[in-house]
Amino acid sequence: MANSKQQRRIRLGLFVQPVGQHVSGWRLTEKLGDPTDIDWLITIAKKAEAGKFDLFFVGDALATSMYRLPSTMARLEPLTMLSALAVNTKRIGLAATASTTFSDPFTMARSFSSLDHISRGRAAWNVVTSFSTDVARNFSRNDMPNHAERYARAREFLEVADKLWAGWEEGAVQPNKETGAYFVDEKIQPINHEGEHFQVQGPLNITRSPQGRPVIIEAGSSADGQKLAAETAEVIFTAAASLEEAQTFYRSQKDQVIAAGRNPDHVVIMPGVMPIVGRTREEAKALWKELNTLVDIENGLRQLSLRFSMDLSQFPLDGPVPEVPLGEGNQSRVKLMTDMAKRENLTLRELAAVAAGSRGHRVIVGTAEDIADDFELWMNEGGADGFNIMPAIMSEQLDLFVELVIPELRRRGLFRDDYEFATLRENLGLPVV
Repeated sequence: MANSKQQRRIRLGLFVQPVGQHVSGWRLTEKLGDPTDIDWLITIAKKAEAGKFDLFFVGDALATSMYRLPSTMARLEPLTMLSALAVNTKRIGLAATASTTFSDPFTMARSFSSLDHISRGRAAWNVVTSFSTDVARNFSRNDMPNHAERYARAREFLEVADKLWAGWEEGAVQPNKETGAYFVDEKIQPINHEGEHFQVQGPLNITRSPQGRPVIIEAGSSADGQKLAAETAEVIFTAAASLEEAQTFYRSQKDQVIAAGRNPDHVVIMPGVMPIVGRTREEAKALWKELNTLVDIENGLRQLSLRFSMDLSQFPLDGPVPEVPLGEGNQSRVKLMTDMAKRENLTLRELAAVAAGSRGHRVIVGTAEDIADDFELWMNEGGADGFNIMPAIMSEQLDLFVELVIPELRRRGLFRDDYEFATLRENLGLPVV
């Protein structure tokens, strides 16, 4: 695809569902992975590293999902998993989701700093707030803080973590056998934080992170989420169904980054996408059709009901999607899916199939050239800085992406031939802190 605008290099993340991102993907794989099998996860990570992906990204939740999907019913704790992957990989970034709603900033800062040390500078934290009452009940509460409260806590949580990471200055460790001094005391400072949610003395009991601090990722697209991301995030995951929608979000988010006094080039926006890769278009279309024939519509309806916080079983499946008020839950994804239903005139049955299949993210069905055309257009037209790849079938679709799509991106000068730096922060083009 020719374009007069200057091309930029694409950043790529791998959003890892060990049994495939599509709800039916595990039913079509030749080798079914186990979400708790570390050898399987190491295999996936090595495939992604061979493809030179920037990130191996692991989502998480603090409750057994009522969606009853293999990848949400059982999973390894992300930081424990990534520590194992860190010693089995060399360059790929390792990103874990962790919630600020029922956690402590001292413990979280120490854990991510530990992962950064173990990986020698490749750790990233996907900062989220919990919104499910099932999570609250796992932490001795019957209710969930409201949306504004959760984001106020998250903002202070990040402030405390950043202070703790900065509490160890460069050069704080200088062992001197003659004097017996191991540390330079003035380079290790308590933070003495006194805030609304946290009172933390510090300093952190681990030395300075190889990256200064782990890379901060966020994914909220609500007003509160975008504001927090503008102030604190370095990578932003998002979901956009169309280029126009992506451009609107991209411009809005970058403008908010500027308003927060930050450099917009230091915030990387990566929409999620499920590529259905085929050696021919016919092959890709046939796979997409087969995946969707295996979708359990009742399961999709349950997913929508949980996400929308209303019982959708009372509405006719072949009628229009009902109006859904934005509540205290996952506001951005609800709006994305209801907007998609209006734009594409979907019935409730059709939206349920989309919800169960792609989980609300954009799907591209085609050859490597088709997918590269799409990525190039979105990059050149201000819709993205990169993409979070969600293979429908693991590992067959990841294998095809690495074998076919990445070489096509390289042929166009859109993707790296090899990692250029040792740390994730440097490979993403982010400033050292």
